[in-house]
Amino acid sequence: MRVRRAALRLVRADGRAFAAVLVLNVLAAAAGLAGPWLLGRIIDHVRAGGGTAGVDRPAVGILVAALAQLLLARWARYAGHRFGERTLARVREEFVDRALALPASVVERAGTGDLTTRGTADVAAVGTTLRTVGPELLVSTVQALFVLVAVFLLDPLLGAVGILALAPVGGAVRWYLRRARDGYLREGAANSEVAEVLAATASGARTVEAYRLAGRRVAASREALDASRRARLYTLFLRSVFFPAVEVSYVLPVAGVLLVGGALHARGAVTVGAVVAAALYLRQFTEPLDQILMHVELLQSSGASFARVEGLAGAPRSAADRAPAPADDRIDVTGARYAYENGGEVLRGVDLTVRPGERLAVVGPSGAGKTTLSRLLAGVDAPSAGSVTVGGVPVAALEPERLRRQVVLVTQEHHVFLGTVRDNLRIAEPAASDGQLWSALAAVGADTWVRELPGGLDTGLGAGAHPVDGARAQQLALARVVLADPHTLILDEATALLDPSTARHAERALAAVLRGRTVIAVAHRLHTAHDADRVAVMEDGLLTELGTHEELVASGGAYAALWHTWHGDESPAVSGGEGRELVADAGPGAVADDGREAVGGAGREAVGSDGPEAVRQAGPEPVRGAGPEPVAGRSREAVADQGREAVADQGRKVVAGAGRETVADDGPQAVADDGPEAVAG
Repeated sequence: MRVRRAALRLVRADGRAFAAVLVLNVLAAAAGLAGPWLLGRIIDHVRAGGGTAGVDRPAVGILVAALAQLLLARWARYAGHRFGERTLARVREEFVDRALALPASVVERAGTGDLTTRGTADVAAVGTTLRTVGPELLVSTVQALFVLVAVFLLDPLLGAVGILALAPVGGAVRWYLRRARDGYLREGAANSEVAEVLAATASGARTVEAYRLAGRRVAASREALDASRRARLYTLFLRSVFFPAVEVSYVLPVAGVLLVGGALHARGAVTVGAVVAAALYLRQFTEPLDQILMHVELLQSSGASFARVEGLAGAPRSAADRAPAPADDRIDVTGARYAYENGGEVLRGVDLTVRPGERLAVVGPSGAGKTTLSRLLAGVDAPSAGSVTVGGVPVAALEPERLRRQVVLVTQEHHVFLGTVRDNLRIAEPAASDGQLWSALAAVGADTWVRELPGGLDTGLGAGAHPVDGARAQQLALARVVLADPHTLILDEATALLDPSTARHAERALAAVLRGRTVIAVAHRLHTAHDADRVAVMEDGLLTELGTHEELVASGGAYAALWHTWHGDESPAVSGGEGRELVADAGPGAVADDGREAVGGAGREAVGSDGPEAVRQAGPEPVRGAGPEPVAGRSREAVADQGREAVADQGRKVVAGAGRETVADDGPQAVADDGPEAVAG
């Protein structure tokens, strides 16, 4: 029902053009009826012994009618194509508007593959119908109706015979239509699943390789392809039954009219001309009928595609229209809990208040709930229990445009849009001047390399144009944030792809530009936490520590252990518990200002200074980190120190020099290879 209403709405949107197409098709069909009728008159005239004059004039009429039908049909198709193109443009624009208006959580649950298929393959199928199938189907339908009416006008009995002979065709059509729609919907869904699996595998190729998930992804791809194959074979079965049955049924109306007409003529009930004209009409009827039945198959496929495209209209929307405007910029998290589908609870009762203009750093081990908390703060998801509000209004209830002006979430994920540098930046602020664009680029340290591009702001980016690596793409994303000018900015490891010096410059520049605004940073480089007004420590879905950097360091808790280890201090020892988990999460980005990296062993090794300790290989077994890849060499690896401990962090190392790793402390410490060795993180 929704699809029918949508189709009628599209027709009404361009009603005059549709009416013109309909009138032209009616005139073309009427011109096509003149030929058989005039031919029947010629036959009756010749049988009655008439002269050539009675033949010439109808023959000229047949020629004129054929020419008029040709011109009118071409005009009707031209008008139909124009109508189809305009309607297709509306379908595309509505799809884009609806897709952009979807809440981010709905988009993520639907999957990029499904939306991509709806916006490409399904919209293309609808476009084919509107451009070609629709006009052709309209022409054929009008012609078929006029032909049947003409047969009844010649002789009602012959018309009834023709209609009865079409009964097998009607049965085949009903059998096909009962099954085709569901079959094509299943095929479209299966194709979307294939696209989703392939897109997920391609986008996560590095993760798949690192965790050796190739076998699982291949199995998932084969499963999706097998489901798609079964769906396509079912629709192929429907076509293989439907079309042969229809082809056989074409001869029945003509044969029936000739047999019954011959019997009636023998009794003097009809003339030979009437029988011939009726047979020609029904023979002429097979062409539009064939077009109708062929297009019915395409119409079912495109109808299923149109239903999927229109399905976005029924996607869940937030109650944004009923949400009042926030009273201020204060963010309150009260008893927030959240669990992902088919997963355990990630947040287990978080209470937090972020004051306007405050800079808050959120730190903690992997899986502690930092990213989930940032998604709730940005309104991407709503808490399953508790509340997350800005100015007293639930963040997730704000309409998208107001939400983007209130809170902006910047993650490690980034995208370079096809177009120029200027186009990529003006997505955030279409009215921005070139001066504002350069200021935004300078704020994130991107103005230098943009000025070096051949066309500056007019340089094309993306596939087939100037390539942009991950770090530069992330700088463009941060520049868009500067232009968007939100009151609250949430950085979820947004500078992870930048080198430490560039990241520090970008964060300081952003802090300068966004002074007076709220900044919440999910941090893995501790200089971000050091510069923040307050630091929040997340562990196992709970907020365990909250305070300034100095307060947390002085308290001697988990954050203090992480800070001392990261900064290279000797005195504090990390021997287990919370501190060990935080050290393990420091990762490759926890790089000290002097180039040192402090690393922890995910609960297996400790950083100590009370006595000498060395981590050595136990026999031929390789030293393994917490990651999926072993740190394996073709020769022995010794980790030695005079009173110090060398620590491995989840399979990650900072490799300095020619095949050596130097971990600097108060004394010399070196990890040397006895031979060529590949160090894999």
